[in-house]
Amino acid sequence: MRMRPTLSWTPTVDLPPGTTDLGPVVDALSTGGVLVLSGAGISTESGIPDYRGKDGSLTRHTPMTYQDFTGSAHARRRYWARSHLGWRTFGRALPNAGHLAVAAYARHAHLAGVITQNVDGLHQAAGSEDVVELHGSLDRVVCLSCGAFSARRDLARRLEAENPGFDPVAAGINPDGDADLTDAQVGDFRVVPCAGCGGVLKPDVVFFGEAVPPQRVEHCRRLVREASSLLVLGSSLTVMSGLRFVRQAHQEGTPVLIVNQDPTRGDPHALTRVALPLGPALTAVARRLGIPDGDGPVD
Repeated sequence: MRMRPTLSWTPTVDLPPGTTDLGPVVDALSTGGVLVLSGAGISTESGIPDYRGKDGSLTRHTPMTYQDFTGSAHARRRYWARSHLGWRTFGRALPNAGHLAVAAYARHAHLAGVITQNVDGLHQAAGSEDVVELHGSLDRVVCLSCGAFSARRDLARRLEAENPGFDPVAAGINPDGDADLTDAQVGDFRVVPCAGCGGVLKPDVVFFGEAVPPQRVEHCRRLVREASSLLVLGSSLTVMSGLRFVRQAHQEGTPVLIVNQDPTRGDPHALTRVALPLGPALTAVARRLGIPDGDGPVD
């Protein structure tokens, strides 16, 4: 089943203001068994913009939808040209203090797991293990015909060979790794097919308008059921794929805590929303938990 994309959300009720009190977050992590649900906001300090903040990419960019990608060769050419260029910058992004803090929480037995809505791989780069990538990952490619998976770096080499000299200057990079290019900059960019069967290649990510695989959803639901609390980091929860886990936790009596500077669609279900920048906030929480600065450096 395909979902209709939800690109914006406006509160229909007055939401309580955010707080700067990190105490409830510290208390929850001290108990252990916390499940993290992260969104694009945790990666902004790594140079990857979010979707819906004041400088979010949706102010200038409409993400590719599953329907457009599968239904139009022109849309696929535009997507792969933009994504190929964006991958060069996206692939160089490094985990920030927020990612490092989450990995440190896990090493010190405060977490039950991590579900991320991001496709950037930065939680893993920071040292987090067994991360559930709700929306997939940009470092993999799948063939829509034969189902074969391949490495994004291999596709990048093939695209470079087919498009020598392709190096336009992008206006910006988006959370999905898509670079902002005009149609003129895309030009006659050449797309390559699956090396095995000649089918259409797609990044192994869930596009807007596409459903998260049901097995993955059920795995996440089980993690929510088993968690002592749910800690949402850097997500507006506009999209139902993440919001459903907040609603589930609330319905099951599991405390929900949110760290996000702007109001979220999950605020009515949350015990608290801490309106602080994620990197400094999560680092401060780590210190209050007795985790030393610099714990677990990235290789």
